[in-house]
Amino acid sequence: MPLRVRLTLWYGSALATVLITFSVVLYVITARNLRDDVDESLKETAATAVRSLEERGFLPLLDEEDLLSQFPELARIDKFFQIFSPSGTITIRSPNIKRYEVPLSQKALETAFLGQSLLETTKYPNEPQLRLISAPITYRGNFLYYIVQVGTSMESIEDTLRHFFILLTVAVPIALAVSLAAGWFLAGRALRPVDAITLAAQRIAGGDLSQRLAMQTAPDEIGRLVETFNNMIGRLEASFRQIRQFTSDASHELRTPLTVMKGETELVLRRARPLEDYHTVLESNLEEIDRMARIVDELLFLSRADMGAVKIELLPVSLEALVEDIHRQATVLGQDRTIEVVLGTIVPARVQGDELRLRELLLNLVENAVKYSNPKGKVTINLITEGQQAIISVTDQGIGIAPDNQHKIFNRFFRTVEARTHTKKGTGLGLAICSWIAETHKGCISVQSELGQGSTFTVTLPLAPRPA
Repeated sequence: MPLRVRLTLWYGSALATVLITFSVVLYVITARNLRDDVDESLKETAATAVRSLEERGFLPLLDEEDLLSQFPELARIDKFFQIFSPSGTITIRSPNIKRYEVPLSQKALETAFLGQSLLETTKYPNEPQLRLISAPITYRGNFLYYIVQVGTSMESIEDTLRHFFILLTVAVPIALAVSLAAGWFLAGRALRPVDAITLAAQRIAGGDLSQRLAMQTAPDEIGRLVETFNNMIGRLEASFRQIRQFTSDASHELRTPLTVMKGETELVLRRARPLEDYHTVLESNLEEIDRMARIVDELLFLSRADMGAVKIELLPVSLEALVEDIHRQATVLGQDRTIEVVLGTIVPARVQGDELRLRELLLNLVENAVKYSNPKGKVTINLITEGQQAIISVTDQGIGIAPDNQHKIFNRFFRTVEARTHTKKGTGLGLAICSWIAETHKGCISVQSELGQGSTFTVTLPLAPRPA
């Protein structure tokens, strides 16, 4: 069932329930109020008649003509009255009740002997209901002499309620039909942007991820949907672009050593050569194989990291001890190129993390600093704390990084032209792994560099909470 139909049906069902409930409640309250008004009017009329009769001394002898001349209100058009003796016999009755025979009920008589009034409803065939009140009349407050009964026809009340019922039975369906039509129109108007989104999504699904939903919408649910959809398509486009770039870079990085190996092997096999030439080619091929194996290992690591398959242990790690150990290894690495690796400011710092991964992070940074430093340069390692953070910095005096490339060096396979010229070693994956390790430890890594002047890589990690 289309969403527009479902919305209209739900809206119509809810509105019908509300309208019917409201109409029933309104009808019941109106009927009760009308009947209560009749009862109050009867009570006031009966009370006035009783009080006047008791005060003006017409008891115990009553004459109809004198009574009507003295109390014309007893012969009002909308009411009638009767006066009964204590035995229940009619003594006086108003002229407008001559067609009715309304005897005094046994319950009204018993209630009158108790000195109380009684409201009753009676019904005659083919006649509207009559509402009656029977009130006792006492002489000097001691003896019951008469019982006055005032009544009125409920015909006008019944007519009013009947007309009101007809009005409700006609008005409610009309209101419901108009509301359903309005609901159908509003649902279609509200869902119109969704149709546009669907059509645009179908076009985007055709392969053109550069398209966006250009819709001027209010900041409501539809507007947020459009914004979220555009953001999702943007992320998908960036992901596909990254995958294509990653595939291209990976192919290029693997093709280069394969091309070198193929070329050297074909060259050495063209004719018979001395044993030393074969040995040289095999050594070169082994070096290229090692490079390809390293690329494959790093790709496998990053792939497993993306899938969340790399487990990280969260144990207390002493960073100053780790930095000192890395410094000893880096000193050996720098001897071949006369690079001096020194320790700067080192303060005690403890973090919660995986020592093996943190070691890999720092070692990659120090190896890069040594690799891209100029001969007889210096690499400095610092460890300080600020607030609740440990900050490790590795500074070199090497080739540096251009400002435009500083935000790209953490992308996979990205290597600057200066880096490729400086050394052929490297895969362009080390800094991507460093970035992942830092982010996994709830930290970050950044770089400050000037081309030809050197670089400073900074790793920020949260300190471990102190034991209580």
